[in-house]
Parts: sequence; structure tokens; C-alpha cells
Amino acid sequence: MIRPVFTPAGGVVLIIAIALLIRSLTARNSYEIALSSAALLLLLILGVIGKWKSRKMEQMEPGWKPPFPMTANAVDNNMRITGLDAPVPLFFRLHFIVKGRFFPAGRILGKFRGCPVLVETSVPRGETAAQLPFDFPVSGVFSGDGHCALRDIFGFYSFRCGKPQRRSVNVRSAPCFGTKLPINPQSGSEDQRNKTSSSEERYYMREYTPGDRFRDINWKSSEKIDVLITRISPDNQEKVSRIDVYFRNFGLNADNRENRASLEASWLLDRAKARLAYFLRNVREQNSSFIFNVRFASGSRDIEDEEDLDAFLEELAGLSFSPSRNETAEIVSAAGGDIYVFSTACDIGLPDYLVANSQKQVSLFLIQPAQREKDIETLNIKSFIRKGSVPSVGWLAGKKTKPLSVRSARMELTYAEVKL
Repeated sequence: MIRPVFTPAGGVVLIIAIALLIRSLTARNSYEIALSSAALLLLLILGVIGKWKSRKMEQMEPGWKPPFPMTANAVDNNMRITGLDAPVPLFFRLHFIVKGRFFPAGRILGKFRGCPVLVETSVPRGETAAQLPFDFPVSGVFSGDGHCALRDIFGFYSFRCGKPQRRSVNVRSAPCFGTKLPINPQSGSEDQRNKTSSSEERYYMREYTPGDRFRDINWKSSEKIDVLITRISPDNQEKVSRIDVYFRNFGLNADNRENRASLEASWLLDRAKARLAYFLRNVREQNSSFIFNVRFASGSRDIEDEEDLDAFLEELAGLSFSPSRNETAEIVSAAGGDIYVFSTACDIGLPDYLVANSQKQVSLFLIQPAQREKDIETLNIKSFIRKGSVPSVGWLAGKKTKPLSVRSARMELTYAEVKL
């Protein structure tokens, strides 16, 4: 593939220098001949040096690794670029460029092909590593390439060098801070777990949790470490509370061909993801023995420990909208405990879902478009430009999301809006 080596500025200088040389030769103006010849000679020398050196750098493999976990609007979202140890000629600088596309809400919405992303940094002379600011204003998925370019200090040439490295990165939602909801262990469904005799000794005792029998407390061990310890027999069944969570990422109608990508809808979904992540972490802080069964449009996940939680949050960053479906005849939850539902105003099937579960205790966390509320979470379109992305023109003419009128016994509303 042939790539242009002239930058826009270099191309303009080349055209002007050639035009000036032709005119000066016609007019026999020695001053203009010398000036245009000097400009062309400089371009020729820089071009030969740059091309020769870039070929020597073809086998260079720069490494770039985005921070993990990658969180939107994080202060320290800088990538460290390594492997830049090739000598650079005088009057040249080595640049590292990341180019690709970013998909808010996880993937393509309608005919939307993502936001073009272009960020770069210059490597200080004599250094073998560099820092590249790499950030996004909203959660989603980035996919793109990172490569080096050898550029002269005048800005005339850009020679691509080294081997490109492709990356796909899940960007998690910026954190939110909602109301801490205390969870009663008795409100979850019970999960019976057998303890076999082959279990290690550390499984025979554990820290006391609400609901344990007082007669099972090991008072002697508890006095030594000043923490209540419960004695668990290897052949007993331990009761564990399961918390049923439903993340309703519904919002697109597959039969509607006129459905366009909406940044507002993506922002509502982003805030729902953030509220869900906050809920899961907060509940685990209250009681680490809780097990979450999280259902979403395309499947479900069981979260038993921190490793499961971190893996799910990484998957959650890439979840997108799914077409709405009729759930009136669906068995929403076979368990007998409370249900915790996270949804957005895009979920037109939410009222039917709440009616189908009217006999259960449902806690609803709903993200609504802002009206005249005071506490509003705002996303600015211009923040895409500041962070190296090009916002879609379709966002400016996107259809507004209407507030959803629903009621639940326990409901927490969060308001979000998009501004220029």
C-alpha cells in the first residue's frame, strides 16, 4: 500500500516551490531561482534522509498497552509507549500515533460506524519511552492500531515506520455515587452448598455473617482475634444468599430501519452501567458472602468473588442495546427473593416487566433524560474533540428520548443529559 509521505504543509511548500521556480526561470529572476532551489533542495535532503532511516526502522515493534481497567474520564488515562530505542537523525522526531474507531455503548448502533479517533505524541529526543494521553468521555469499545511515524521538525514529511500493533479496549463507565442501599440477607434467595470432608481446614471456619446460628460461633477463636468466627461442619449445608439483578439493556427495535444512533441513548445506558457497578461493589462491601445472579439481554452471569466481579465489569463495558422483546409470558425469576432492576428510558418493555413481577419486591434503578431537575449527569459533545475523537453529525439531529412513566415500590431515579 502506497502512503503519502508529504504532510499537508509539506505538499503546499512543494507546490509553491515548484511554481516559484518555473516562474523565476521564465522571468530570469536569480533571487527567486535561488530561493525556490534552496526550498526544493531542503525538501530533497529531508526526504532522502527520512526515507532511508524509516526503512531501517521497519522491524521496530513499539509496545503500547492501555491502562487496565480502562475507565472513562479518568485522570490517569495515559498509555506508556515502549520499544522506541531506534536512533533518530538530526532534525527529525519519532511520533507514536493511535488511530481507530470508538463505539459508545459497546458496538454499532443502527448504521453508526463509530467515532474516528486520532491521538499522537512526540517522543523526546534520546528517550526510549513516551506517555500518550488516551481517554474517552463515555463507556464503550475502542478498536484501532498504534504505529510510529518519523517526522521532520519543519512538518514537511511523515514516514510510517515500525510494525503496527492492533488493540481492542473495553472502556468502563465513569463511576457514579448513588444512594447506598442496605441489603437484608433474608431478602435474597437461598443457595445450598455442600461442604465435603476433602475441603481444607480454612473452609471449616469463616467470619460470622448475619443469619448464622449463635451456637455455631467458635467463642474461643473469636476472643483471640477479636472477630466472630462461625464453625462450619464439613458435611453441613451452608446457606448463601443469592441476589437477583436484572440489567435491562433494551432500546433498539430491529424492525425499525429508521432507528439512528443516539448519543443520548448511549449516555443513558452508560449511567445505568455505572449505577449497576456501584451497586455490586457496595453490596459486596456490606457482605462478601453474597452471590449475584446478573441477567441481561444476551445472557446471565454468576458473581461469587472479586475475580468474577472484575470480569463482569469488563464485559459490562462492551454491552450494547438489544432489541426490545415481549416478556409478559417469560419466567423472569424462578427464585423467591427480591429483584434489583437497572434500566433506562429507552426500555419500552419495562412497564410490562414490572407488571409481570408485581407480586415480588422490585427495586428499580432508572436512568431518565433530564427535564428540570437539579442533579443532572451531563455529557458534553465537545469533550469528544478534546479527547481526540470526532463526534458523529447524526448525534446533533438524533431523536430525543422521552421519559418513561413507571412506578415501583422502591425506585431510584437518575437524570442524564447531553449538551454541546
